[in-house]
Amino acid sequence: MSVPLRAITVFHAVARSGSITRAAEELGVTPSAVSQQVQSLELALGTALIGKAGRAIVLTEAGERYFEMIGPEIDRIMEATERIQGFRSVTTLTVRATPSLSTKWLLPRLSGFITAHPDIELRLDGTNEPTAFQKENVDIEIRHGTGGWPGLFAEGLVEESFRPVCAPSFAAPGSLAAEDLFRHLLIHSVKSQVQWPHWFTRAGIRPAARWRRLLFDRTHMAIDAAAGGLGIALESDLMLWGDLRAGRLACPLASPPRITLVTQWVTCPPDHLRHRKVRAFLDWIRRERDLWTAERDAANL
Repeated sequence: MSVPLRAITVFHAVARSGSITRAAEELGVTPSAVSQQVQSLELALGTALIGKAGRAIVLTEAGERYFEMIGPEIDRIMEATERIQGFRSVTTLTVRATPSLSTKWLLPRLSGFITAHPDIELRLDGTNEPTAFQKENVDIEIRHGTGGWPGLFAEGLVEESFRPVCAPSFAAPGSLAAEDLFRHLLIHSVKSQVQWPHWFTRAGIRPAARWRRLLFDRTHMAIDAAAGGLGIALESDLMLWGDLRAGRLACPLASPPRITLVTQWVTCPPDHLRHRKVRAFLDWIRRERDLWTAERDAANL
């Protein structure tokens, strides 16, 4: 029995998205039509390719092997088709990142990606929730965390440096000693991986029994509060960069302890790396990372 190419491409869409419904939406057909195509392919191959785990679908062992074998070929066919069409069709790339990274670092740089890739329609999904790639239509995520997620490609974005900052009108650069911080309102981003007690330990000082705090659950809110003169925040130079360059924020300490950490990770399932749009974004963000690192080191802010 001959195997129709249409059934193969439908199965590829189901396996890639992890959902018959999402595959149907992507292909512009009904879920029942997708199921029929998959069933016809299973009949032609003489083996089951997908099964069910509750409401979700899962690939059988044969389905996984088949998807691995046809994936690169289907991707090449799609890429060749786009080239022959002169890239007239628009490809959507969905990137998930935290609201703070999106606002403070990604948005000021996105014009370069958009200009270089006019065929890619970018959708930036700003949320703190980690992506369930098997259930959500997300191509790539920049995830806040410590890395090491099983089954995912994960590449650290950059090593960040954490420091106290405030508006220059609140305290002039280099005007405070570490012990002076307890006299001021200290701003916390509660999800930050570097908190004030950790910083006090690195600075070699014992925290006061009580100190005044202002708490936020978003880094960009803590940064904006500090820039607005409310107090002193402890944040990463990756997030602070625009405000540091513009002079809205500065470090009030002459010699703060150096605390470095990788907190942002570019993640996706390994099979997403086959897609041209994902590779294009990875290449772009690596270049932007390298440019930013060079600019930061040269400015020495």
